[in-house]
Amino acid sequence: MANKQMKDKVDALFGEATRRGDIPGVAALVTDRQQNLYAGAFGERVLGSGKAMALDTVCWIASMTKPLTTVAVLQLVERGVIDLDVPAIRWLPQLAEAQVLEGFRADGQPRTRAPKRAISLRQLLTHTSGFGYEFWSADTQRFQAARKLPSITTCANDALMAPLLFDPGTRWEYGTGVDWAGKAVEAASGQRLGTYLREHVLAPLGMNDTSFKIGPQARLRLARLHQRAEDGSLAPIDLEMPQDPQFEMGGGGLYGSAEDYAIFVRMILNRGRHGEHQILKPECVDLMGSNQIGDLRVTALRTAMPSLTNDAEFFPGTRKTWGLGFQINMEPAFTGQPAGSMMWAGLANTYFWIDPANGIGGVYLTQIFPFADSKSLPLFYEFEKQVYDAST
Repeated sequence: MANKQMKDKVDALFGEATRRGDIPGVAALVTDRQQNLYAGAFGERVLGSGKAMALDTVCWIASMTKPLTTVAVLQLVERGVIDLDVPAIRWLPQLAEAQVLEGFRADGQPRTRAPKRAISLRQLLTHTSGFGYEFWSADTQRFQAARKLPSITTCANDALMAPLLFDPGTRWEYGTGVDWAGKAVEAASGQRLGTYLREHVLAPLGMNDTSFKIGPQARLRLARLHQRAEDGSLAPIDLEMPQDPQFEMGGGGLYGSAEDYAIFVRMILNRGRHGEHQILKPECVDLMGSNQIGDLRVTALRTAMPSLTNDAEFFPGTRKTWGLGFQINMEPAFTGQPAGSMMWAGLANTYFWIDPANGIGGVYLTQIFPFADSKSLPLFYEFEKQVYDAST
């Protein structure tokens, strides 16, 4: 791979984007199975502050938490203390209260019924359980208002009691299933999720900047979130995940750095191996990267909260399935990413991809709302395209 060509082109891409003010700042890495092939950081971690973005800048990685929680679940599967396909109520008795939303009565109260089948951990991990997200479901928001439930971003236990939008196993709908799976890790391990992840995943990988709680040193390197206004301008906002939450959100609560996440990408490329540590058995990593939803397909997300997310779909027009922790492309993408590649993202415009066929992956961190930002998402695509162009 032409590393100098890649560096020159990607540096120019990000340098120009930050100079134009398209994004406040970005930290990005490309890795193969042995080492980083590209590393660069541009712009500011807080717009107008003069504080430079760096590879160790700490960002809210949001739903990039999901693959890490999935690894924790699969470690417990390997140890025989969790099963993906028995009813998850075994570890999560609260799931007995889950009801399918059928509509609303004239007085605004929801009409619900019992689901036709029990929810499994596999369904929670693959977004086929029936749980959605309020960001992409007006019905979920309406249910929350009627039942006086808090937002999932409060990390309050009651936030998990939103309705099922369909019967388990009947369709794909991005949602809070991995938050429930994080609760299953706690029930099966006897440890708080963050403690389990630290001991069994993060510390063995050397991901020392990744945590639910922002420590004093991490706070010195923290990037702030920015909101894009209707006129396209960006301004910093004060929003932070709860630092003393009722539950640690396995679907989206982690903070971390681009350097840290590149280590995780490299571990997946090495089928669970990192140095002397076998984080996950190779067959479990293979499971993560293979279709786990049968004939169902990943579909576009339609915004129900425009300030937080635009409509979102990666690589429209290509067929996509879901593994365990990742979207999987069933066809080559226009960026050069081949079929069988894995990827996903976080709500604040953090993105990554993992390409086992070519043995490379990339990480891209910004801190912008709304998700699938009009400037940041195309920049991520162009970053990925430059990486593949440089390798041919």
